[in-house]
Amino acid sequence: MNRLSTSWGAYDLTRFPEDPRDQLRAWSAADAYLLRHLAGEEGARGETGAAVDLSGTVAVVGDRWGALTTVLAGHARVPVQITDSFLAQQATRANLARAGHAPDAARLLTTRDTPPARIDVLLVRVPKSLALLEDQLHRLAPALHEGTVVVGAGMVTEIHTSTLELFERLVGPTRTSLARQKARLIFSAPDLGAADLSAPGPSRGAGTGPWPRTYVLPADSGAGAGLTVVNHAGIFCADRLDIGTRFFLKHLPRARGGAHVVDLGCGNGVLGTAASVADPDATVTFIDESFQAVASAEATFRANAAEGATAHFVAGDALAAVAPGTVDLVLNNPPFHSHQATTGATAWRMFGGARAALRPGGELWVIGNRHLGYHVKLRKLFGNAEVVASDPKFVVLRAVKGNR
Repeated sequence: MNRLSTSWGAYDLTRFPEDPRDQLRAWSAADAYLLRHLAGEEGARGETGAAVDLSGTVAVVGDRWGALTTVLAGHARVPVQITDSFLAQQATRANLARAGHAPDAARLLTTRDTPPARIDVLLVRVPKSLALLEDQLHRLAPALHEGTVVVGAGMVTEIHTSTLELFERLVGPTRTSLARQKARLIFSAPDLGAADLSAPGPSRGAGTGPWPRTYVLPADSGAGAGLTVVNHAGIFCADRLDIGTRFFLKHLPRARGGAHVVDLGCGNGVLGTAASVADPDATVTFIDESFQAVASAEATFRANAAEGATAHFVAGDALAAVAPGTVDLVLNNPPFHSHQATTGATAWRMFGGARAALRPGGELWVIGNRHLGYHVKLRKLFGNAEVVASDPKFVVLRAVKGNR
């Protein structure tokens, strides 16, 4: 737990799932800078300015662990959080409760939900994915009006010329603040006549951009050959299949007839879809903490699966929502980044969840970069880890759950 001090008070905040050993903060210098600006403590050029009027509809996009939403819940009229992250949404709920706010003190939406019809203050925590930023600005632009206050926030390393160009094109004239503690603010003034929302996508009124994107896997893609892949904005390697997944598809196990297969950290769902196409009697559960990913997985599955094939789509924390001892095969390409931080915590949680979810004799198949040493973690958890395939960059590992 770490404390964020603001002119509105101090807030003890945590990430989700909460881990006392986690040294990563649940807020950043960019969050603190934005809050100081909203309170009138610091203007665009470092001067003291007027506080931003928060009496209208305040939308907070990309609030990574709920710090902004938690602080604003006591000072804005039911702020609306819009996030692609299930974990961020859960962290927000916990942080709101810890701050003494009622559950309805903020409205929590996903990036797939219909946004508010009118937004008076739009706060954007700049995401790592430029595509996700583009997609969300397209979706939210119809709700803006000439008086909407639009402020983005990010660390200096997260804000690029392309970031500013997106605000300029989809919102209006854009400028940046001075840098403070390696953070910077973005100020964009809505120009409803000049904003370019027409290409490459539908009209402004539709509020949608050039996503999702679709492509067909080539014949040399192993079990994925010929599959149609659908990617919503923000998905890893959205324009093409990443080389790790491509390698995994060439060594994908064939599930036993009628097996329960989990595509864990499913992304666009190509692994689970390939498993379903190979065995239409299998039940496949697609799980990811990204709402955009779960939507992509469902679209990919619907585009390829046999009629009557069974699948479930879950936005969640690893395998927490799956009953123990009910899974025959887990396919996993774990991430090793949490925003800008490199961490093995996510992979460890996925592997531990897989062991609990698997039936005796069930198998976890993992693809990872060779240098990550996943075999060490797997041997600690399962007592075994077999190298199925490898190349100079990747390794496919198989771990089997024993009877104890």
